[in-house]
Amino acid sequence: MSVGIPISRIWPTPAAGPLDDAALTALYARADTPRLRVNFVTSADGAVSLDGYSAGLSGAPDKRVFGLLRMLCDGLLVAAGTLRHEGYRAIRLSAPRRAWRRAHGLAEYPTLAVVSGSLRLDPAQAAFADAPVRPVVLTTETAVAPPGLTDAVDLVRAGRDTVDLAAGLAALRRRGLGQLLCEGGPHLFGALTSADLVDELCLTVAPLLAGAAPGRITAGPDSPPRALPLRHALAAGDGVLMLRYARDGPDPPPAGAAPTS
Repeated sequence: MSVGIPISRIWPTPAAGPLDDAALTALYARADTPRLRVNFVTSADGAVSLDGYSAGLSGAPDKRVFGLLRMLCDGLLVAAGTLRHEGYRAIRLSAPRRAWRRAHGLAEYPTLAVVSGSLRLDPAQAAFADAPVRPVVLTTETAVAPPGLTDAVDLVRAGRDTVDLAAGLAALRRRGLGQLLCEGGPHLFGALTSADLVDELCLTVAPLLAGAAPGRITAGPDSPPRALPLRHALAAGDGVLMLRYARDGPDPPPAGAAPTS
């Protein structure tokens, strides 16, 4: 069924009528090979936040797709700074989404994976203390864990002084986390891009101008441009655009086709 503000496909082949959750799930389907998908929301003029937080840019359609992307992933990758700033809580899913995961042979919940070079983390934060699945922290060989952290999380050390993201992602995949969803922040996105590890970008564009003060969705050192073809464009009834770019993958289902999820 459709939920709240309708979402329609406008490219490459417009689909008649709003998309229900099954059709959206088919459009964002899991890949057959290990994949890193990045998800961000931005203003029309490229801002990553409004009043300091990404939530100011997000509405009901974005939250709907945001929840579906979490349902589809094996592991949720986030930088420690974003975890703290955005006040992440435990990664939980609704009963229907947990049922979908069970029906597709997945664990009931995705695993939270935090990137932290310093291990400046509070084990009492709800993202760790209330997690339904033991989180993983990617860190360096030299970082010292604060008291209590290793009681709440598994540490994966990759890189001596900075986190080696390629090695860290490989370690997550050895744990069975083949489909990874990164929710930022900008410096992590920039580092993943620089290391050529990004397979897909799901970008929601909010219909507003935030002005020049906020940063972009990516930050960090320069890296060469890389092609990332547009795979689909969706439009919500409130003017929000949802774009999916990916290196490769199946073409979107034709208009009116039954979802395969």
